[in-house]
Amino acid sequence: MNSQLRRKFILEKLAETDEINVRALAQQAGTSGITIRRDLAWLATQGFLQRTHGGAVRADTLPVARFDQKQDRRAEQKASIGQFAASFVLDHDVIFMDCGSTVFAMCAHLRQRISLKIITNSLPVALAFLDCPHISLNLIGGELDAARQAVHGQMALEHIARYRARKAFLGVDGLSLASGLTAQSEKEAAMTQAMAGQSAETFLLCDSSKLERDSYLKFAPLALAQHILTDLQVPDEVLRRYVEAGVDLRRA
Repeated sequence: MNSQLRRKFILEKLAETDEINVRALAQQAGTSGITIRRDLAWLATQGFLQRTHGGAVRADTLPVARFDQKQDRRAEQKASIGQFAASFVLDHDVIFMDCGSTVFAMCAHLRQRISLKIITNSLPVALAFLDCPHISLNLIGGELDAARQAVHGQMALEHIARYRARKAFLGVDGLSLASGLTAQSEKEAAMTQAMAGQSAETFLLCDSSKLERDSYLKFAPLALAQHILTDLQVPDEVLRRYVEAGVDLRRA
């Protein structure tokens, strides 16, 4: 069994049980523990799993970063992207905003818009506009994720399917030219796809640390979004490669 088949086998086992150990994998794959450990190390660098003592666990079984923790990371870059993203919102627009911390950074720059309609699964986004009578809020219903302060699940997807928006502003855990869009969990990937699918125009907001980084789940091509907004720390060479690939990547 070559390395590609072994790694595929490991991910299949991990999908079944959420946790695997080196000894069992080595026996089942007919190889050595050292070889399995190397495979696990490679898969961990790609974001597919996290190593544990003697094995590994699925990436999406790990504790999800709380919204306030994510908000504090690269705050200056997120603020810049949020302000830039808000410049694409026009008075009377109907927009989706998801629960990403970079998307939340748009809020301070949207409060003065006239007759804006916002459809969101984010509690912080909804709370940011409660005192703005000129902004209409449509809070998506479903299962509440307390850590992310957001709503997900099948009911949330059905809610989204009832509405159309001119624009969607969405976060993403990772993206790359090779793998497209990746997420830490299936439920967040599903929300991203649903909002993008109900919008005429989609903007992905991601700070430069997420470019050319793959997370746990590959769920869509870069073409899901018409625009990707990031910060000034993206190197010129990376920007060039995206532009040459036909991607509208813009630095705030």
